[in-house]
Amino acid sequence: MKFYIIGDREMVLAFRLTGISGTVAETRQEVLDAFNRVTGKGSAIAAPVDEVPKVLILTEAAAAQIEEEEVEWQKKGKYPLIVEIPCLDGHVKGKKTLTEAIRDAIGGQVQDFLL
Repeated sequence: MKFYIIGDREMVLAFRLTGISGTVAETRQEVLDAFNRVTGKGSAIAAPVDEVPKVLILTEAAAAQIEEEEVEWQKKGKYPLIVEIPCLDGHVKGKKTLTEAIRDAIGGQVQDFLL
């Protein structure tokens, strides 16, 4: 398994159409349980997935509910790599787009580096 998504029903169903597995999670507890399963920290109630994905896709709404746990995981530098995507409603207010984050990190326009 290379990819896995955690998010709202519509996003998970859309990704399933492309062959990517996922978990529908709306509440903080649902998101946290799914996150723990995918990262291998499952419990007796939520056993870990069979194979840890290389990339975990979180909708911004789901990621906002487990920010501390996500940052802690990213500090470990282990798989899965976590990627946040906007929901169908668009970006969560106050979140940077990927292009904005890259621009802040490298101090230039993304197109300047792609040419």
